Amino acid sequence: MKLVIVESPAKAQTINKYLGNNYKVVASIGHVRDLPRKDGAVEPEKDFQMSWDQPLDKKKVINGIIKDLKDAETLILATDPDREGEAISWHINEILNEKKALKSKQVQRVVFNEITKSSVLNAMEHPRDINSELVDAYLARRALDHLIGFRISPILWRKLPGSRSAGRVQSVALRLVCERELEIERFIIEEYWTISGIFENSSSEKFSSRLIEFDQKKLKKFDIPNEEYSKKILDEIKKHNFYISNIEKKRVKRNPIPPFTTSTLQQEASRKLGFSAYKTMRVAQKLYEGINLNKETSGLITYMRTDGVQISQEAITNMREFISNEYGKNFIPKSPRYYKSKAANAQEAHEAIRPTNFTYSPKLISKYLDKDQLKLYDLIWKRTLSSQMASAELDKTTVDIKSKDNSITFRTNGSQIAFSGFLKVYKESFDEKTTSNDNDDDKLLPNLNLDESLNLKKLDGEQHFTQPPARYTDASLVKKMEELGIGRPSTYASTLRVLVERDYVLKESGKLIPEERGRILTAFLRNFFGKYVDYEFTATLEKDLDKISDGKLPYKDLLSNFWSDFKKHLDKMTDLERSEILNTLESELEQMFFSTEENQFDASRKCPKCSDGKIGLQLGKYGAFIGCSNYPECKYTKQIANKKDSNPEFDNEIDFDQSLGKDPDTNEDVFIKKGPYGSYVQLGDGKKPKRVSIPKLVNPRDINLEKALLLLSLPRVIGNHPENNKEITANIGRYGPYLKYDINSVSLPNDETVLTIGLNHAVVLISEKSPGGRSLGKHPNNDGEVLAKKGRYGPYVEYKKTRATLPKTMNLDEITLDEALELIEKKDLRAKKKK
Repeated sequence: MKLVIVESPAKAQTINKYLGNNYKVVASIGHVRDLPRKDGAVEPEKDFQMSWDQPLDKKKVINGIIKDLKDAETLILATDPDREGEAISWHINEILNEKKALKSKQVQRVVFNEITKSSVLNAMEHPRDINSELVDAYLARRALDHLIGFRISPILWRKLPGSRSAGRVQSVALRLVCERELEIERFIIEEYWTISGIFENSSSEKFSSRLIEFDQKKLKKFDIPNEEYSKKILDEIKKHNFYISNIEKKRVKRNPIPPFTTSTLQQEASRKLGFSAYKTMRVAQKLYEGINLNKETSGLITYMRTDGVQISQEAITNMREFISNEYGKNFIPKSPRYYKSKAANAQEAHEAIRPTNFTYSPKLISKYLDKDQLKLYDLIWKRTLSSQMASAELDKTTVDIKSKDNSITFRTNGSQIAFSGFLKVYKESFDEKTTSNDNDDDKLLPNLNLDESLNLKKLDGEQHFTQPPARYTDASLVKKMEELGIGRPSTYASTLRVLVERDYVLKESGKLIPEERGRILTAFLRNFFGKYVDYEFTATLEKDLDKISDGKLPYKDLLSNFWSDFKKHLDKMTDLERSEILNTLESELEQMFFSTEENQFDASRKCPKCSDGKIGLQLGKYGAFIGCSNYPECKYTKQIANKKDSNPEFDNEIDFDQSLGKDPDTNEDVFIKKGPYGSYVQLGDGKKPKRVSIPKLVNPRDINLEKALLLLSLPRVIGNHPENNKEITANIGRYGPYLKYDINSVSLPNDETVLTIGLNHAVVLISEKSPGGRSLGKHPNNDGEVLAKKGRYGPYVEYKKTRATLPKTMNLDEITLDEALELIEKKDLRAKKKK
């Protein structure tokens, strides 16, 4: 018997079916050991000796492998065909040798780029040894990441409270996001105007055109700076008659783009599907490992961690045949297309991401895929197929329209697809879209003739403002990192995920917005660890790591050179004074720290609460904030930046515990107070006063007596639902504002909506968001209702505190009281048995 080791159980299950009874395939479930998450795991003083940690669950995996190995004559390590896969195989081999479990057994390493029967069987016939150069590159990366992360992070914890960690690639990616935000803040908006006209030809066909020349002078972007000058030009144009002075037609070719690499797949899935980089890789992993197609399990795409754009000759031949049969011979070019990567540091060790079988069209196998799998497979299938199709041909037309005295020129562009070529299957998306004035090439034009007179039917001046650079998205940040040569394809998704999870970056509508914590960390690292978050330094380090993979650089030489400089720098940083850090951060981020409510920079930094204090940056247990120099006499504090879900109570000088006035009904004082979970209003000052939280997006400074009384009057009856006359109420609960309707609750925005929402809006929200729960009737004990509800994990029935999930054979809309009682009883019995 031969024992085969792969990473995942899904992969093991698929491959087991291919290999037959003489093989047993088991999963390591990822890495079997790693460096412990503490300083000292890498010891530079001991020639970079590494101490590995093996979690309990991984010990069980290894024990299972040792047990299976007793009946096997050969161990086949079939982990993924990249550096991480090589490392997993190396770790397993090392552990088994340490435990003397291998003895005289043969150890083989096999790799395959796709999980199909032919590919796996072919790999088994061509085993090799573990690639020591790939393992060295892995060891160098882990050592570098550990040394940087666990030597800088403790300094951050001591010198910059609130910061969680630094990382070799993570901190550089964060710098990109923060510097883009700084560009946006410093951007100066400029006004400019454009003029367009609607012309009509002799056949009464209308088309639009834009002004490009006035008074025989070619117009530049800012030549029409304001409305006044725009109107002056409009008045002059109306005095003239126009004719077609030039028609230029040409046929252009548009070539297809290469098939997907890891980064381009992440970019395009972000643009077209709205997937995060992490989600893209998770779905792609499933497509790679295998999908059950009727009675056969097969991987649908090749390995998804790659920077190569090349495709095997066999796949190209199959594609060309498929294209010819499906679309016609004119849709394949005379010779195959071969691509080369333009990405910095691209190794091109593996094929591009492509379908394993092109006859599996998305339409054909859609019933076997879930919604996300189908979307991503459709994207990969179309992109790959289009990469080997003929060029598209477009007829482009440029028409110039002049005044009779030739002093004014309008221009219109149009295009028509003469031959669709690859566009029949796929069209690439882009991050930053141009405006219609900048790009109207897709416009269809009527039949026009040279010297033909035209009627000017309509004339408009349109105001524009220059726009700052767009915030990064997953797609554009991955693209930028790839351009700079920062990180590797396999790390992009995890890097972006860490930035969001550690609250360094807020992801809002797909845009990456740096949090104040992230901006402060970046400013600190840029000023005190500048070399180690430098783009060029990080990219050079990546090139050196690739040299190790190629066998051109011993990995310990790289570590020694890095450590000698890094250690000296760390020693300097231990003596860093907090005052120096504060002064540097204040200088670097003064626009963020010391701006007024109108976003105007306040150079005086005068405390708005006391007469002679000066506000400045302070570092507290939970991070940075603005405080007064007269503390503790003056307790003025200000949060550095509003966040979407944070309470902006520190943004203003609120005197908490103050009375807003008296309640006219009870004559009790109404207070505004601050507790551990945010600010709230309170009626009276007795033992159990009524308290209501202030929604997180409402500024406490805006709470007057009238609004406080409205909050204290909650719950508020909005009205009765028009369909069944059941009451709808608005209230604020433990998790924020919500609507209550029948047995269902619907969340409301964390603002004043709870006080202002009307019946129509409430009915719409209920129809869109209500989980559709209902009462099934009274429990036989007569002490409560049995409810049928739909939750985030599926439909269930509920009685008091017992919830029982509905089996897939039951429908929420059709379940009866008796069926629900039976499910609840079974759930209670299981709970009692466990106890």
